[in-house]
Amino acid sequence: MNNLFQLSAQCLRIKDPQEKISFGQEIASQWQNNSLEFAPDFSAVIINNPGAIDKPEIVPLKKLSKRGFRSDKQIAALLHALAHIEMTAVNLSWDSICRYPGMPKSYYQDWINTALDEGRHFLLLQKEMNKLGYDYGDFVAHGELWEMAVKTGHNLMHRMAIVHRVLEARALDVVPISIKQFEEIKLVDTVKALTTIANDEIGHVAAGTKWFRYCCEQEQCDSDKKFFELINHYMSSPPRGPFNEDARIKAGFSEYEMTHLIENDQQYKSKQNMSMKQG
Repeated sequence: MNNLFQLSAQCLRIKDPQEKISFGQEIASQWQNNSLEFAPDFSAVIINNPGAIDKPEIVPLKKLSKRGFRSDKQIAALLHALAHIEMTAVNLSWDSICRYPGMPKSYYQDWINTALDEGRHFLLLQKEMNKLGYDYGDFVAHGELWEMAVKTGHNLMHRMAIVHRVLEARALDVVPISIKQFEEIKLVDTVKALTTIANDEIGHVAAGTKWFRYCCEQEQCDSDKKFFELINHYMSSPPRGPFNEDARIKAGFSEYEMTHLIENDQQYKSKQNMSMKQG
């Protein structure tokens, strides 16, 4: 019988996005049919460099292609950036399985479900790019999300807090804004795709919240305080607002967390403004 952890690692190593997504769907099908061996004592598989095609080229944030709504190319660049995040999230999901054995079965179900959603999101965005005459790999991309996944990979609590509740949670704030912009230029299919993504991302961040708090319970620490300790440890500045409070609450953020996220953002912006005036 095939082993869930081995197949997840195999999926991570696949280079072609379409093949990776298809193989992930096969893993999910076998899992649902109870035809995968589930061995909690299986050794962790660490893959810090998952398989990927030669393009897109990974560059620093400041070298990203110009994005906007003034031309098809700018729109495609924006969709490409989102598609790259979704492909990275596919890798994150399978990595969250093979890197962390010994978790409850529902943990693996959550990340299998997430992998399927993220793969579907990638295909939706790729389709919209294709309509504009572009494809995945036609623009450069940044590797911030995966780099942080590697930095936090040694500790599941840290991974859930920073990758899913800080970086991925940013989509809860910015995708609804993009939806309004695409509505203004009447790209109806793109709006539908982004609306699907925005709704699904609430569940993905909620999964990160669920397993972050599970880890906190195991270590008997206060999850609210621990979240901000980890932000201070890993982030050079606090998460930036504005925050979609309704979506974040649905994704499991506590009132304490929301209050402190907003306060920290305001304090950071105030210090930045003072520095600019003094400069």
